[in-house]
Amino acid sequence: MSTIRIFVSRDASALSVGADDVAHAIQAEAAPRGIEIELVRTGTRGMLWLEPLVEVQTPRGRIAFGPVALEDVTALFDADFLHGGAHPLNLGPTDEIPYFARQQRLTFARCGVIDPISLDDYLAHGGYRGLDRALLMEPGSIVMCVTESGLRGRGGAAFPAGIKWKTVLGMQSEQKYVVCNADEGDSGTFSDRMIMEGDPFVLIEGMTIAGIATGATQGYIYLRCEYPHAHRALAAAIAAARAAGYLGRGIRGTDVDFDLEVRLGAGAYICGEETSLLESLEGRRGQVRFKPPLPAISGLWGKPTVINNVITLASVPVILEKGADHYKDFGMGRSRGTLPIQLTGNIRHGGLVELAFGVTLRELLYEWGGGSLSGRPIRAVQVGGPLGAYMPESQFDTPLDYEAFAAIGAMVGHGGIVVFDDTVDMAAQARYAMEFCAVESCGKCTPCRIGSTRGVEVIDRLVGGADAQTHESVLRDLCETMTHGSLCALGGLTPYPVLSALNHFPGDFRR
Repeated sequence: MSTIRIFVSRDASALSVGADDVAHAIQAEAAPRGIEIELVRTGTRGMLWLEPLVEVQTPRGRIAFGPVALEDVTALFDADFLHGGAHPLNLGPTDEIPYFARQQRLTFARCGVIDPISLDDYLAHGGYRGLDRALLMEPGSIVMCVTESGLRGRGGAAFPAGIKWKTVLGMQSEQKYVVCNADEGDSGTFSDRMIMEGDPFVLIEGMTIAGIATGATQGYIYLRCEYPHAHRALAAAIAAARAAGYLGRGIRGTDVDFDLEVRLGAGAYICGEETSLLESLEGRRGQVRFKPPLPAISGLWGKPTVINNVITLASVPVILEKGADHYKDFGMGRSRGTLPIQLTGNIRHGGLVELAFGVTLRELLYEWGGGSLSGRPIRAVQVGGPLGAYMPESQFDTPLDYEAFAAIGAMVGHGGIVVFDDTVDMAAQARYAMEFCAVESCGKCTPCRIGSTRGVEVIDRLVGGADAQTHESVLRDLCETMTHGSLCALGGLTPYPVLSALNHFPGDFRR
């Protein structure tokens, strides 16, 4: 009897609902039945409402079963699920599940498919082809390829990646750095974690290409300490890449040097801001730096530094492998390529969807998300993390595009979408935004440090009902001061959720 391959996710989301127990039960059930299996632990496919998802390799391809509970395992074996047998949990071929089949997966093409820490698996599925091509190119040509692809920072600012890289390439310095911002702290976001746990080699490859393109020889992944599974996966992948000659001195027999380390942050939201991250990386308290100079000119330890977030760097290998034209064919306007969109909150089918820019919120919420989990009408969504605007139903036809969102006072941010049904209190959500800013402020600038604290008090007085018109005017003035006077985006963007709630849901402030 030939060995049957079974795939079970070890992504944090799957582990949280019992994937380890299911995997152990499958092994325990197969042994006394005399069935030889190979259990492969993968990342998640992103269909989180189906986790734990179990896939079986068959002549028809991989057949999915889910969500599989511990008590389902024996019945699955009895139904001959190892050969795609009929069972209520049988979802058919994984690639044909509508939620998954209609996606446009470039960055996440291997997530849920491969063993994340197997270099052989990564190579067998197209890994390091981008690096191989980059090693044959001049640094300026690599930068030009990234520039022409239209890749913009996926961390929220949407700054063109190629411009950053070109600036660092043009700087004369005996040492340059590549820093990956993996301090994923926005509410409703998990794409960074998912790629690091499910395909860490693609991030390593992207950072290596960035090093070749800019002349940097050392990279650092600044990882939030709340991601232990990602930390273990990255450590294993870095060790494997180094042992195989993909990191270190003389990469792949060339004269190119580049190595990587993972550094853990202590959990401060402000360290997601690039200059605060650098302060923390250098061993100091995470506080925002004044600009100029920009990090590309004087960054880590005063040296020219490329700072990009996880998804930005993980998007680079496919650009180098398939070319700038292939990547920029996806998307609309100045928003090129694909974006991993994370559906969370009160949503029936929560998970990750990778699509080209241009899809509307309404399509995401109903065609992929399946509507609210409660079955009630969706009243608002917050896009872009805790600093993102609250968007009412009247804006659900807005295409996911940086400029389209900016035109209505919203932002795409990191691609996280948090869903609220019609029971939400939007005044409470606005208060939470101000309170969040007050708690997470680094304290360096007055508009953020003091403005957020006063903002909570003003919202309380406004909701209290006494002299509401005056308090609303004060709140709007305060938001304007924070927007234009704050040193970084924490204070500068906190007015987005506050004002959007006030503008679109004024009745919630008049109780």
